[in-house]
Amino acid sequence: MSSNARAFRHDINGLRAWAVVAVVLFHFGIPGFGGGFVGVDVFFVISGFLMTQIIANGLEADRFSIWKFYLARARRIIPALLALCLCLLALGWFWLPTADYKTLATHALSAIFFISNVKFWREAGYFDAASHEKWLLHTWSLSVEWQFYVILPIALMVMWRFWKTNGIKFVIFAGCILSFALSSYLAFKTPAAAFFLLPTRAWEMLAGGAVWWVTRNSTLSAPKAKQIELLGFILIIASIVLFSPSLAWPGLYAAVPVIGAMLVLGAARQNSMFTSNFIAERLGVSSYSIYLWHWPVVVLLTYTETAHQWQWIVIGIIVSLVLGELSLRLIENPTRKGLSKQTPWGNALTIALCMVIISAASLAIYKFNFSSRVPAQIDLIANESYNIKPNRDKCFSTSGSTSNACVYGGSDIKAIVVGDSHADAMTTAVEAALPSKNDGVLDLTFANCPTIYSAKVIPGEAPDNQHCFEYNQWEKKKLATMDKAIPVVIINRTSAYAFGQHNIVEKMNTPIVYFSSVYRTPTPEFLSEFEKGLIDTACEIAATRPVFMVRPIPEMMFDVPKTLSRAMMFGKETPHISLSETDYMKRHSFVWAAQDKAAEKCGVKILNPLPLLCKNGTCESVHDGTPIYYDDDHLSEYGNKLLVPMFQKMF
Repeated sequence: MSSNARAFRHDINGLRAWAVVAVVLFHFGIPGFGGGFVGVDVFFVISGFLMTQIIANGLEADRFSIWKFYLARARRIIPALLALCLCLLALGWFWLPTADYKTLATHALSAIFFISNVKFWREAGYFDAASHEKWLLHTWSLSVEWQFYVILPIALMVMWRFWKTNGIKFVIFAGCILSFALSSYLAFKTPAAAFFLLPTRAWEMLAGGAVWWVTRNSTLSAPKAKQIELLGFILIIASIVLFSPSLAWPGLYAAVPVIGAMLVLGAARQNSMFTSNFIAERLGVSSYSIYLWHWPVVVLLTYTETAHQWQWIVIGIIVSLVLGELSLRLIENPTRKGLSKQTPWGNALTIALCMVIISAASLAIYKFNFSSRVPAQIDLIANESYNIKPNRDKCFSTSGSTSNACVYGGSDIKAIVVGDSHADAMTTAVEAALPSKNDGVLDLTFANCPTIYSAKVIPGEAPDNQHCFEYNQWEKKKLATMDKAIPVVIINRTSAYAFGQHNIVEKMNTPIVYFSSVYRTPTPEFLSEFEKGLIDTACEIAATRPVFMVRPIPEMMFDVPKTLSRAMMFGKETPHISLSETDYMKRHSFVWAAQDKAAEKCGVKILNPLPLLCKNGTCESVHDGTPIYYDDDHLSEYGNKLLVPMFQKMF
């Protein structure tokens, strides 16, 4: 058995090639590979297969060392990962504005310590547009694997000590079933957590362990092995071609490529045309390095706005393969050989020292401002990304179902701001419009939550820990305790909840909220419910106090500070980012009409920002050389002050 454990498995190596090709082509946007992300799931199955084999064989032979196991995994994974982080930090010194550079540094830290899956879970979703700006996003899967590597040997050792073989079987099979059940449930309930976190991913790796356990003492006949392998590849290929990021993942759907990988591994064919050809063998050997280096190339195309130009896509794929091969030959293989000549303690100290050095560099980049690194004008523009209201982390509710109810300005509350992140972005503009310094604004803003009391957010359309419907009920009760003379100003990115994102193709014409039932497109029935909910809520509030509703803010097609600063960093012509009033009305006419009906029905007053943000039929993104947005649709602290004259009409 031990000799078999050491034997080179052509099927495993070739399956790695299939997995990495699927992921790479998916990330580069190649047609026909819309489900290429399943390659990561295949990688997980392979990892579980191999790790279970190593640990179980070692325990049965009474020669397993958890210390040596961890060091072996470290020698395999960490050197190339550190090289990638170091390379990106070095190149970022010359090519990234400070805002982007600091973000890269935090991501490098999380990747080095294998917690990037948690870090990215707390940020934007894996398939969101912002994900293509994160140089180390792909390291989330390495973090999941490492966490699995840490826990699995401990669990198997404990169970082996008390129940021997039955204990190992219990961990593998019971763990797989429980994790799969949790994954299937949370994929719909809390999709981001299900996607990024180990408890909902462990079943894929344990599935690999299960197939090793079932097949380790048995051999299939050649015809049967061929049939099983073929079925496995049919399932994997079908997943790659037919699946899309819109599916709840992982969970029930993920079982298709996982079972496919299990069948290929179970068949164990060593001379298969699928896995033993030259291309599969070559790509399989360098699959880890290709995976590591391809994603930064994808991000680079996004930064340089060439991600949709086929010439650059082809070049990007070729560069990814070349970098993967170079990484294998110059980093993976040499470091593995060099470390193998050291003692175990020497291994640990060498790896730890390298991790500490690069982590210290990352921390320094995040903590300190190297002002001479980037021209001041570029940083002035880039830093507008961080020009958000004071105490935002404390005062803007992004989780739970209540608000800290912060007060901006003086203690005498003269206005209440309710709404989502657009309201959050304009709170200080309302404060600046107050007649006296003793006056204050009560901040009741909540992320991804429109001020429509009957609305519920569709699962997966907002972070898992945000409870919009419950928050709105809390807000209703909070308003009932406030002086009825205090006006409420309602500010929301309303059109997004009805019609989806304005600049992410996959999320256009996709409602974010629902009422009686979930609609995947803005049908007349849905829009009727939406309009009624908006009007009813505004009128319910207006029944007891003055209410002002702000017309939608113009949404730019690009992140203004990032697009402008990156163009300047790369020496490109600075783009002119704007929106015509005609295009503005195409998106927001429905909301305007609903607001007008609320005004007519119950006296809600309308505040229109367009005269202050748009001139001669064009809404600009820059004022006097400085962006007025901190991204593509939220006004910055600089930009929101343009609206002070509008808010002064409230008082």
